[in-house]
Amino acid sequence: MVERTRTVAIVGGGPAGAALATYLVRDGFEVVLFAPERRPPLVVGESLVPAVIPFLRELGIEERIREQAITKRGATFTVGPEDQFCFRFTDARGAETPYSYNVPRDVLDREILGAARDAGVHILPEAAKLDRTEDSDRVQLSVDSLSATHGVLQRQPDLIVDAGGRGRLIGRLLDLPTVEGPRRDTALFSHMEGVPLVVEGDVHSDILEHGWSWRIPLPGRVSVGFVVPDEHWERYGATKEERYDTLFRSDPAVLRWGGTPRRVAPVLKYNNYQRITSRGVGPGWALLGDAFGFVDPVFSSGMLIALDGAKQLARAVRKGTPDAFGAYEAHVKRHLAAWQRVIEHFYNGRLLTLFRVGSYMRETIPGRVLDPHFRKHLPRVFTGEASTRRYSVGLTDFMCRYALAGNDPDPFRVR
Repeated sequence: MVERTRTVAIVGGGPAGAALATYLVRDGFEVVLFAPERRPPLVVGESLVPAVIPFLRELGIEERIREQAITKRGATFTVGPEDQFCFRFTDARGAETPYSYNVPRDVLDREILGAARDAGVHILPEAAKLDRTEDSDRVQLSVDSLSATHGVLQRQPDLIVDAGGRGRLIGRLLDLPTVEGPRRDTALFSHMEGVPLVVEGDVHSDILEHGWSWRIPLPGRVSVGFVVPDEHWERYGATKEERYDTLFRSDPAVLRWGGTPRRVAPVLKYNNYQRITSRGVGPGWALLGDAFGFVDPVFSSGMLIALDGAKQLARAVRKGTPDAFGAYEAHVKRHLAAWQRVIEHFYNGRLLTLFRVGSYMRETIPGRVLDPHFRKHLPRVFTGEASTRRYSVGLTDFMCRYALAGNDPDPFRVR
């Protein structure tokens, strides 16, 4: 890894790339951000965890986000007609930020990119093309992409960061190995009007006959997504629109929502699986955000992993040593692994079973004694404030495995 970085090219103008560019320019680096203007009409990642808020403040955009978002103060999980768990962010003992936002992704992406522009980042509204340097482990900007910087970069940048998302530009170019998670689900999602909510502002997750759903309240509409194992989608129709609408009209959990729902946006498809690249840094390059790794969207962790990664990578660039870049890589891998552990317990039913056990254990004397300790750690994993703290993540994992008090998690399992 280059030890004295001065110039950086970032591929991808999403939140991860734009945030990194902002941090680096503030630190005096010369940064070019390749940010193509094309984007799908809807993007997953509309609900933010509270730990994202400090990053919005650092970027100077929290107030602008607040004006265009719905304030989120908790999450509601529903399993069948009788089991419902409402989690308040204020339940987390010692919470630094007891709220967050549900915000359309076009708004969030635009504001973070605007922060980069205001900071003085050179933004190019086009895609970058990279070339592999012979058979080496290095990459470089193509002649055309280097020329497109119009002299901002006089030569190849010291560092190229792939923040271009799941396209994995560097990963594919260098044929970097990946590790994939066990599930093969597909999410279909859209925006709707007339969809009832249990708690206004909450992100809602419901266990379906097969898979699970989300409801994210946004200004004037609700984002509704269905995450279903691939083998079950065919029964709902041939096209993604037919499948989405048929599931909405037929799944018992969705029918219990009631209301008079009406779809007001196209249906988008999202391959919902986990993939982590084995390496996150190399000679003159680094991976960031989904280009490095991504996990399931059930706990809205993606934006936190992206923005936290941007800050950690900026720190590594400032230090400029191999150890600093190695620490960045290890940090992101630990963060991804932590979310993988709690996501596994959502799917196997142990997490929601633990929620149920906790609701009645708090009424017992031992429960009242231990509750302050648990509330300091478990809830703050899900708000993101403790998702990189080994003890908190380890305690959550331990409780899901060994503290179910004999309750069978199978009824809460996602099938």
